Amino acid sequence: VGDKVMVLARSGLWQEVVNVPASQTFLIPEGMSFEEAAALLVNYITAYMILFDFGNLRPNQSVLIHMAAGGVGTAAIQLCKTVENVTIFGTASASKHDSLKESGVAHPIDYRTMDYAEEVRKISPKGVDIVLDPLGGSDTSKAFNLLKPMGKLITYGVANLLTGQKKNLMALAKTWWNQFSINALQLLHHNKAVCGYHLGYMDEEFELIGSVVAKLVNLYSQGKIKPKIDSVWPFDQVADAMRQMQEKKNVGKVILVPEAPKEESKKEEN
Repeated sequence: VGDKVMVLARSGLWQEVVNVPASQTFLIPEGMSFEEAAALLVNYITAYMILFDFGNLRPNQSVLIHMAAGGVGTAAIQLCKTVENVTIFGTASASKHDSLKESGVAHPIDYRTMDYAEEVRKISPKGVDIVLDPLGGSDTSKAFNLLKPMGKLITYGVANLLTGQKKNLMALAKTWWNQFSINALQLLHHNKAVCGYHLGYMDEEFELIGSVVAKLVNLYSQGKIKPKIDSVWPFDQVADAMRQMQEKKNVGKVILVPEAPKEESKKEEN
């Protein structure tokens, strides 16, 4: 009682009071702010398990990170930097490239004006060792084709379904039609791996998730990872917070708090 904790829950966290099982709570480490704690679990657990448990990331490998300025993207970049000599390709709009370079992305690619697969091939003709795919649809096929022999594609989302403020049924149908499909025999010939990841369906894996959180807290305490906060919004500005993401302006996490901290409001005025 009285401990400050981070919690994992599939939904229902945009509230002042939340009830979750004790097994889904983790102590906030010394020195970590509320905003950092809110930004840590979902994105860093996802990025860690994709890169290390599925991806088996090792020194001197290369990784393509889509939506590199988003929550999982920034977490994945930081985690890649904990392994020696990993080359990072990251897709994001041009306005975010300087920020990505500062954080360790060797090759930022503007997916809006360039074919990212072509850009990767120019620099690395054989492709990459690991692709993190939150896009789905035809991008998953492109990702598979970009893999080197023994490469790994980890798909963990279908952002291509979300093309605007409203669900677009045509986009939905197109993404569904273009979705990647491969059978076991084809995989055998390619010497590649395809993995699917969804943290929401790991509800019962307390020990597994707990061990990952312990590793992440340790990396945080060593100063090797630090959640990147784009902006903090009180509940009554939730529409603006959502717009920040929909318009793809955020670099890092968009955080909701019950009410605007008084100190932060003063800082912004100054």
